[in-house]
Amino acid sequence: MANFNRVILAGNLTRDPELRYTPKGTAIARIGMAINRTWKTETGETKEEVTFVDVDAFGRQAEVIAQYMKKGRPFLLEGRLKLDQWEDKTTHQKQSKLRVVLDSFSFIDSRADAGGGGGGGGGGGETARPRPSAPVAVAGPAAAAPEPSEPEAPAAEEDDVPF
Repeated sequence: MANFNRVILAGNLTRDPELRYTPKGTAIARIGMAINRTWKTETGETKEEVTFVDVDAFGRQAEVIAQYMKKGRPFLLEGRLKLDQWEDKTTHQKQSKLRVVLDSFSFIDSRADAGGGGGGGGGGGETARPRPSAPVAVAGPAAAAPEPSEPEAPAAEEDDVPF
């Protein structure tokens, strides 16, 4: 039997990313997302529900998210579901939590103050911050690879198309 575990979510961050490092130096960012769903009932009444999801990001992706994302910012991600299980130390009851492990993401807003803090920030790269619409696809061992080059500039405007 085939298995498939893929999640695509778009929502807003519920808190600033929490960045930590493992003893071996791997970055881990924990973020919370709120995904809203709005619909109309048969009577025409508008209803809304919110789903809260915890997300873990690793490596260079975690550092980029922690640097540029803040509470309330819209965010698009692709990842996989992971079930964490443990025993509560005080009650000795089994606990579980379903979370998303991030594989790739995109900034989906175009605010100029993406990092929330003026200036070009640190780093000496070609650009101080990623393009809002360009996905950041650094995953697993590829985190040590150089970042992808800038996308090509859009073609010059073409003549009016009569239709």
